[in-house]
Amino acid sequence: MPESRNIRRVAVIGGGTAGWMAAAALANALQHGVAIELIESDDIGTVGVGEATIPPIKLFNAQLGIDENDFLKCTYGSFKLGIEFVDWGWTGNRYFHPFGTFGADFDAVTLHHYWLRERQRGDTTPLSDYSMAWAAARANRFDKPTSDRRLVQSTMDYAYHFDASRYALYLRGYGEKRGVTRHEGKVATVEQDARGFVSAVQLEDGRRIEADLFIDCSGFRGLLIQGALDSGYDDWTHWLPCDRAVAVPCASSDDFTPYTRSTARDAGWQWRIPLQHRTGNGYVYASSFLDDDVAQATLLANLDGEALAEPRRLAFTTGRRKQFWNRNVVALGLASGFLEPLESTSIHLIQSGINRLLALWPDRDFDPLVAAEYNKLTAREFERVRDFIILHYKATTRADTPLWRHVAAMDIPDELANKIAHFAAHARVVADPGELFVNVSWLAVFLGQGIIPARYDPLADARNVDAPRLLSGLKRVIGEAADAMPTHRDYIARHCSSPR
Repeated sequence: MPESRNIRRVAVIGGGTAGWMAAAALANALQHGVAIELIESDDIGTVGVGEATIPPIKLFNAQLGIDENDFLKCTYGSFKLGIEFVDWGWTGNRYFHPFGTFGADFDAVTLHHYWLRERQRGDTTPLSDYSMAWAAARANRFDKPTSDRRLVQSTMDYAYHFDASRYALYLRGYGEKRGVTRHEGKVATVEQDARGFVSAVQLEDGRRIEADLFIDCSGFRGLLIQGALDSGYDDWTHWLPCDRAVAVPCASSDDFTPYTRSTARDAGWQWRIPLQHRTGNGYVYASSFLDDDVAQATLLANLDGEALAEPRRLAFTTGRRKQFWNRNVVALGLASGFLEPLESTSIHLIQSGINRLLALWPDRDFDPLVAAEYNKLTAREFERVRDFIILHYKATTRADTPLWRHVAAMDIPDELANKIAHFAAHARVVADPGELFVNVSWLAVFLGQGIIPARYDPLADARNVDAPRLLSGLKRVIGEAADAMPTHRDYIARHCSSPR
């Protein structure tokens, strides 16, 4: 019988959220015959700017068998029904990107076409009034969606806010219980064989870790994927010019919102993420348009409460690796690329990278076809998320500062231009079937930032539907359902309150 070519040892280089998500997921999936080791140093801090997530995180946790209430208690987590955007389309503009759908389709023609027709007839009701997630969010209320599709409470979805460092610790405990070996230390050298494959890493204290497959979670520096394998990087700052962030936690306010808030500033935007024990804040900005000290002062002047730590500064280059999988190294997290956390995609891109790796799990021959497929799919995902983020900048009428004038006038990728043109003309969202952000997300940003279509679907006029009555009834039922929910604070106190 020929010798098995199965992977026998996996080494994860770097901890933090990316490293421990990878180690935990592999320990759960590879239950026999594969040793998983993780190398991290307590002396190397994690970036930790992303504490907000999107709904697929629930699937990741469920695949691991993680209890939601226990996870939220341990990470000081809260719930997220979407993102409120302030001052993006124009100064004074506010809109909400909800998780779930806008209402419930009551016909073959989707709801927003009927809404648009009624708008043209003089009805000024915003589309967000037909969102269950927004009705709950604006009242600071939360409850679990129902699985009963007949009820309007089934049309909402949710994600989480949590302390990313505590999530990494939580997953570390999960992984170590399932056999993951953690090595404390820093990588000093990377060894490669005659083919250029990584064969081992040596730590500063001389320990040597061999593996068949290496997962690079070493952050921006990409110790293996770039430092050893020179995989290259596509720079996207010509479309997304923000290249700095300053972050600081502050004391919690009474406004314990079940949503993230993103407020546009003169040279970027500020995030607000409410946790049980504090509020996370940051200013993402373009250094070509704003001095670092001014950015920090702006952030500190716009907090809900007293700053609880010294602000931390971060520099980055928006873009992605030209190869995410090179030889026997797969990059995850910041080692794979960076997209500003405007739509809370950082942790999701780690999650999808892990799932894609498991779906294309190699053997020790590392067929180049497998890596090529992984790279193609991952590049496509990065690019589609990139375009969605670019839309927030491009779809603005602001001209009050140099940054906003720049992004309003800039050229954009052809696919994004095509999407905008289709929606502006016909109220149709054209997208790939596998895109992360689906119709409701594009609708929220298009309409929220003032792209109002010239026409609605002509099929709406060919249907025998009493849209005004149905829309009015839907709005009423949504309002009643939101009023019946507990407050966000009461729900957490009842189910998943963290120790103080």
